[in-house]
Formats: sequence, structure tokens, C-alpha cells
Amino acid sequence: MSHAALSPATDHPAPTTRAPAPPATLTLEERLALVVAEMTTRLDEAAVAYEVNTAHIPTEPVNLPDLITGPLDTGPAPMPDLYPTPVAALLQRAHHQLLTGGWCKDALVDEDGSHCMLGAIRIEAHGDTGLEAVAAAVLLDAVRRRFGDHIDSVPSFNDAHGSGRVPTRMVEQAAHLADTRGL
Repeated sequence: MSHAALSPATDHPAPTTRAPAPPATLTLEERLALVVAEMTTRLDEAAVAYEVNTAHIPTEPVNLPDLITGPLDTGPAPMPDLYPTPVAALLQRAHHQLLTGGWCKDALVDEDGSHCMLGAIRIEAHGDTGLEAVAAAVLLDAVRRRFGDHIDSVPSFNDAHGSGRVPTRMVEQAAHLADTRGL
């Protein structure tokens, strides 16, 4: 007799069990499709469970015109807290002016009312030329610290940019610098 095990009922060799075949490798798209199908089923079941669990709760019809309103007129953005020193406060107001009123280049003020860096300082200085000059000097110093000594002036720096993002940020940094210096 052979060494194979015999089945007790038939005296035939018992069937040998084979190792399960390795699962087919799925592509990423196939795996994602399976996950989407599973999640859709779960969400559908959850929606049904929610409906069943909340069916006993009385509700009143909603009048949409009472809920849907137009945008609120909030007015201009509030002015941020001012620095305690005059030059820093002026530069902070100029920064706010650029953020709310817009930035321009090649002019102090353009036809839309937007200002360049120096134009924003000038409008916020309210005619105080001494304060305006100190603020412009601090701004030029902040620009040179960041971009190098080759910058000739605030207007040339302003006009070298295609958007107001960097010039506006530099006015804000100049306000910090003026506050640090106690100006």
C-alpha cells in the first residue's frame, strides 16, 4: 500500500488540499473603484438609518425667503490697532490703505484711486511732510535690508513690481521696523 492516506469510506486516496491561489493583483484604479463602491453603500445605509431614526421628530416646513438673504453691508474693513509711535502708525495706515484701496505703479495715485507705496504714505501723512519723509526713509531702509543696497528709491522699487503683494508687505515690514526703532 502506498503512503497516501486512504479515505475511510471509499478506500481511495483522500483529496489533497491545495494552497489557495494568491489573490489577483488589482490596479490602483480598481482598488479605488472598490473603495468608492463600499463608501457609497455605507453612505446609503447611513442615510436610511438617519431617516428611520428621525422619522418621529415633528418638523415644520421652512420658508426659504426667511432664511435666504443678501450679503450684509459690513462697510469698510476695520482699521487694525495702531502702533504707539507716529512713524510706525503712519506706515501701518499706509499698509491698510494699500490693502483696502488698492496698489498701483508708475503714479502716486491712479485713475481708480489706487496708490503706490509713497502715495499711500503721503495720503496717510495728511500733509505732515516731516513725518512723511521719515516714513519713506524707514521704508527704503526696510526694502534695502530685504533686497539689497542697489535699490535707489521707494518709487523705483514700487514700479519694479507687477503686483502689489511685495510692495504692500514691505510697507508692513517697515511699520514693524519703525516701531522697533521707536519712531
